[in-house]
Amino acid sequence: MLPASPAEVFAAWTDPESIRQWMLPGDVGAIEVELDLRVGGSLRLVMRGESGDHVITGEYREIIPPHRLAFTWASAVTRNVATLVSLELHEHASGTALTLTHERLPDDEAVTSHRGGWTTIVEKLATHLANRPAKSDT
Repeated sequence: MLPASPAEVFAAWTDPESIRQWMLPGDVGAIEVELDLRVGGSLRLVMRGESGDHVITGEYREIIPPHRLAFTWASAVTRNVATLVSLELHEHASGTALTLTHERLPDDEAVTSHRGGWTTIVEKLATHLANRPAKSDT
């Protein structure tokens, strides 16, 4: 559950400045973000941490605001094989229910690594959304 509307959560996943604030798993302290937000468009993330740089590349497969986003995800941890990340956003009384599915991971090590990474990323996203400035009606 995330403390924001589906539109706000979708925007957080598609805005480079937002992503720089919360997509920081493990020892990652900074992230470079390049997004070409269109079906067939690319994404490139460089996560900078104590253990060095981790480069993630992918391609957007589905963009259905504010309910679904799907993209490929390839990195050294996936053995540079394109895996698939899908986000489903559903309105709920307390905000948005997020279902994040990461498929086609090559082995148990990659599954374990990504499970931990996505868990901390979603926790940081929830904090980011909870702490965002209040909207003004003016």
